Amino acid sequence: MRRRAIPRRVGSDERLTVVQHLDELRHRIIVSLVALVCAFAGLYAIHGPLLRFLAEPLPGDQRLITLGVSEGFFTVLKVVSACALIVALPVWLYQAYAFVIPAVAEQPRRRMLLTVGGIAGLFLLGAAFGYVLVLPVALKWLQSFNNNLFDSQLRASEYYSFVTTFTLSSGLMFEIPIAMMGLARLGVVQAATYARQWRLAVVIIAVVAALLPGGDPMSMILLMVPQIGLYILGIWLAKRFGQPAPWTRKAWVQEGATDAGDAPGPGG
Repeated sequence: MRRRAIPRRVGSDERLTVVQHLDELRHRIIVSLVALVCAFAGLYAIHGPLLRFLAEPLPGDQRLITLGVSEGFFTVLKVVSACALIVALPVWLYQAYAFVIPAVAEQPRRRMLLTVGGIAGLFLLGAAFGYVLVLPVALKWLQSFNNNLFDSQLRASEYYSFVTTFTLSSGLMFEIPIAMMGLARLGVVQAATYARQWRLAVVIIAVVAALLPGGDPMSMILLMVPQIGLYILGIWLAKRFGQPAPWTRKAWVQEGATDAGDAPGPGG
């Protein structure tokens, strides 16, 4: 009998053994790794145009340099690996979401597909926002900082690491609404808690934006503005799709009462 290659969706009312949970987790890890390998192979085949595309934010006369015989080769591998992770990350996020959420909440297929689209769409939107709008501002500010004191020459490996890290971080920051909705679906955090703690959220967003590559005031502001809007969207999603904490749900309470009733008495 042939084993299934694609993980099936598990219903919230299904009871799986530890072995079955591990089997499902193994299948989801395999799917995630296959997505990463396919993305790497496809991007390596076009690594020349990919490197030129990532270098477009630089001024026209700016050349990247390498300082070693093998640095160019390993730089290509690092860039392709980072970009493959960016391309495959929506698949990874979906596999994690699909593994955790059905364990505590019923998830219709239509809602699952909308969630997948939201995960991929927000991540790609965030990556594009960071690359197109914020990255050129950060590069211009950083290269013009005390340019009368420094003769700036950019090393290829460091530049591409900066660009890919910045783009990946920007994409992940745009996943805030999905993370908020996921925690609300698990019953860990309620929408009212998000709304009450908005000041703390703004501070955290500002700190994260400051810690990202770049760190200049303008790019920090450009990153913060959409994040505040996405936090408001996350509050709405948490209110719309959130559930009570698992231990307060009727099924859990009834199950606990049943287990307590089945337990032998002191004389049993």
